[in-house]
Amino acid sequence: MKFASSRFTRRVFGLSVGAALVLSAGAVMAQAKAGAKPLAGQVVKIAWIDPLSGLMAPVGVNQLKSVQFMAEKFSQSNPAGVKFEVTGIDNKLSPTESLNALKSAADQGIRYIVQGNGSSVALALSDAVTKYNERNPGKEIVYLNSAAVDPDLTNSKCSFWHFRFDADTTMKMEAMTTFIKDQKDVHKVFILGQNYSHGQQVSKYAKEYLKRKRPDIEIVGDELHPIAQVRDFSPYIAKIKASGADTVITGNWGSDLSLLVKAAGEGGYNGKFFTYYTGVTGTPTALGAHGAGRVYQIAYAHYNMGGKMDEWMKEFKAKYNDDFYTGSFVRIFEFLGDAMAKAKTTDPVKVAFAMEGMSEKSAFGGEVEMRKSDHQLQQTLYMTEWEKAGGKYPYSPENTGMTLVPVAEYPAYVSSTPTSCQMKRP
Repeated sequence: MKFASSRFTRRVFGLSVGAALVLSAGAVMAQAKAGAKPLAGQVVKIAWIDPLSGLMAPVGVNQLKSVQFMAEKFSQSNPAGVKFEVTGIDNKLSPTESLNALKSAADQGIRYIVQGNGSSVALALSDAVTKYNERNPGKEIVYLNSAAVDPDLTNSKCSFWHFRFDADTTMKMEAMTTFIKDQKDVHKVFILGQNYSHGQQVSKYAKEYLKRKRPDIEIVGDELHPIAQVRDFSPYIAKIKASGADTVITGNWGSDLSLLVKAAGEGGYNGKFFTYYTGVTGTPTALGAHGAGRVYQIAYAHYNMGGKMDEWMKEFKAKYNDDFYTGSFVRIFEFLGDAMAKAKTTDPVKVAFAMEGMSEKSAFGGEVEMRKSDHQLQQTLYMTEWEKAGGKYPYSPENTGMTLVPVAEYPAYVSSTPTSCQMKRP
């Protein structure tokens, strides 16, 4: 058949050549539009591995709701057009249970995991993910760290497969001690923490940084206690009072902080507390009005960030009668969506490479960057003070009538700390 001499040259399946060209141009435009959402409709499964039982369960329950809430929000709009689906797995705050959860996720074909509560768990998971990926090329898993802050995770034990969206202990302590050095009423400090890598690191860097910035401050106590086991902190408050400490530095979180500040109120201790996690489930209620003007938190976010965060927090509270405070989940989905759009795939290897060095204008806190050398997010930190809610800072966690009011801000170039990571890339 010779199409050159037939009417096919003038008609294409019943259409004129001009009409066919118009349709062809339309198809190209449609493809261009589709290109803006290159993975439209693809489902990205994520396993959230954190405690849903034991003393830390309230924190885990809140955070599972939070990460699923954000997955729903970013499924509605992200540059890749993917849908995020989060499955929660209870690890009982145990490294062993976490490794079992990782195996379960891998067996289900899940290629992304999120974890944050407990650096001992994080260190075990990071090592296990790295080894799993070496043994299973083509089935790699990326570990998105939402809250575990042990500096080793992005230093001596860094991994290409691990990305931290919180600020590590050294970054927070750099900012915290920069604030403390100007507090003329701080003379005697008692350091109290949970007896695992995080608590040990808080103690180490608090002493090191205070010695450098305020050598006149006396460390009058330095004690560790079992994590998530102490139900009565009154003996610790008695020790703090007996030491003459006017200030406590603690990295405690969850029940270990809420029960500590509750015991301080009941025991009549009126010194300052410098914390990492005042805003986390249970602690606002335990504080009530007692800690006004005396309890501080250093973190990458707070309850009154404004803009989109305010909208999401109000919606979360209306839906769950609970508070959204784990802002790292927002940034996890911001980075995943953009990295997948950039890589034009959900493949973990290519997405991991795309996230390295990526900068984002985040929904809160301005510009952030995933430092390529160690996969530590560089971000602004905020010192906040526990005060009565109202005016510019109206959000009241756990309906306490109180809030965290920003009193100092530390851009990434101030709080950033160096890394010793020797990244091994696939």
